[in-house]
Amino acid sequence: MELSTWGVFIWILIGFFACGCSSIEDFRQAFPIVEPDSGHTKLRLSREGLEAIERITTPIAAVAVIGPYRSGKSFLLNQLLSLSCYEGFGVGHMRDTKTKGIWVWGTPIKLMIDGVETSVLYLDTEGFESVGKSNVYDDRIFALAAVMSSVLIYNLPETIREADISRLSFAVELAEEFYGRVKGQDVAFEPAKLLWLIQRDFLQGKTVQEMVDEALQRVPNADGDRNIDQVNQIRESLAIMGDNSTAFSLPQPHLQRTKLCDMSDGELDPIYVKKRDQLKELVAAIIRPKVVQGKSLNGKEFVSFLEKILEALNKGEIPSTGSLVEVFNKGILERCMKLYNERMGELGYPLSEHSLQQVHDETRHEVMKVFDEQHFGHHHAKQSVDRLDEEILKVYKNFLMANEYQSSKLCEALYTRCDDLMDQLQVMKLPSMAKFNAGFLQCNQSFEEECVGPSKISYEQRMKKMLDKSQSLFIKEYNHRLFNWLVAFALVMVVVGRFVIKFILLEIAAWILFIFLETYTRMFWSAESLYYNPVWHFIVSTWEMLVYSPILDLDRWAIQIGVILAIFILYWRCCARRKHGSQFMLPLYNSHKGSSNRRRSD
Repeated sequence: MELSTWGVFIWILIGFFACGCSSIEDFRQAFPIVEPDSGHTKLRLSREGLEAIERITTPIAAVAVIGPYRSGKSFLLNQLLSLSCYEGFGVGHMRDTKTKGIWVWGTPIKLMIDGVETSVLYLDTEGFESVGKSNVYDDRIFALAAVMSSVLIYNLPETIREADISRLSFAVELAEEFYGRVKGQDVAFEPAKLLWLIQRDFLQGKTVQEMVDEALQRVPNADGDRNIDQVNQIRESLAIMGDNSTAFSLPQPHLQRTKLCDMSDGELDPIYVKKRDQLKELVAAIIRPKVVQGKSLNGKEFVSFLEKILEALNKGEIPSTGSLVEVFNKGILERCMKLYNERMGELGYPLSEHSLQQVHDETRHEVMKVFDEQHFGHHHAKQSVDRLDEEILKVYKNFLMANEYQSSKLCEALYTRCDDLMDQLQVMKLPSMAKFNAGFLQCNQSFEEECVGPSKISYEQRMKKMLDKSQSLFIKEYNHRLFNWLVAFALVMVVVGRFVIKFILLEIAAWILFIFLETYTRMFWSAESLYYNPVWHFIVSTWEMLVYSPILDLDRWAIQIGVILAIFILYWRCCARRKHGSQFMLPLYNSHKGSSNRRRSD
């Protein structure tokens, strides 16, 4: 017994979780898709109704009925769907408080529109002017229905009031913003076709269209009343819309309105039944799939579209077409900014300021052209354009900073390289003005060619100061170092001529040079006049010719050449004499040594 009890309990749990996890199976009922929040001012999505829409794979068209509270909207929708009050949308007192917001009939009507199978959804909206709601909430309901529907049925009892026209301000703005920006191009976003539905039994000799046209005529405003001006502007815009609106009259179905749900078509007024069927045909004739940017929407796309609308309408204190434009252009703005970043990111930095500015202008023009071709909205689109321009400018400033950083980094590296080269030239073992000038010119040329960007001007000034300072210091030290080198060279040649190669003429010439440098120049020339003397210039020219040339840089190869000469002299002194005898010795010292072997005479 206990085992069977546990088995039943487990089966109940399995059934409970299965029911909780499974999706809706019976879609032949009404589902809420949008509900009011706790404050009854803003809207939120209902997952239950969205699931009914997401399963639709064909293009979607929606018929929404709007109008005052208790004006027969739900009954009208049931009539269009050929459903009784007990099967379809709840009517009057039969709907409890949970059915606020916007509801959808879960099973769409299949229609062939322009050769394409289309799923037509019917939407029931919460009525205007009911107790316990704000006007902002009513505006949001109206705005949402106007945006998401393909046909918007404005259900009005008896007549058209000023307040009824005022409520259409959003629909007018919507049409002006989104509909038909440029002929021949895909419609960015086509708003609903407006169907004026006047429920009254007689029209006093006027057609319903004449009644609507009369209501939309401009009202004189001699006193300049602001509210009348606003309604008159809506009237003018509605009159201009023309092709996007239709008028239709529908008589009362029966005098006993409280018993309508219990009546069959045979019990209803035959004129009403006939007009109702004509209304069905009219709706089927004017309805088109919901198109966003040239593309019809399936279930999942329609839900995504609805989420964007709700985000926009809940964004501000009051719903506005500007907020809709901003939300719908958000994705386009992101794509445009991505294009701008890609184009600017492809550049090799650093660049000159002029080049970067030129590329920025060309890329901005290209991005603006793409945005102009794809954006939503007409009047309020300027706000999106301004925002795009601000974003581009903000990103451009980042690229300017990056370009400046890269320019500074490059110019700093070039400056450091030249500074190091100048320091190396200052401490040459064998000072050479020609080599210094060559390095100086190379630094100048490489810096001018390679340093680009906004940092170039400041680094040019630093570079000029550094090069001028290095040049001045080198010239100051050059003559002094060269003079000391010549003195040292003279002494070295004395030693070499006397003890190494024993060539007395070399020794004498070296002594003459040493005495000249140490005595004559100090006695008869000042330090400054020496460096301007032609003799000194000749010495400098000779020195430069020996020390540095494009073929041989003696400062770099001095040690190697000195070693080779030392080896050669050692070979000459040691090996050559033994091998070839004294005939290879310099004659002056050779004859002197040979004379010691002669016999002395008396």
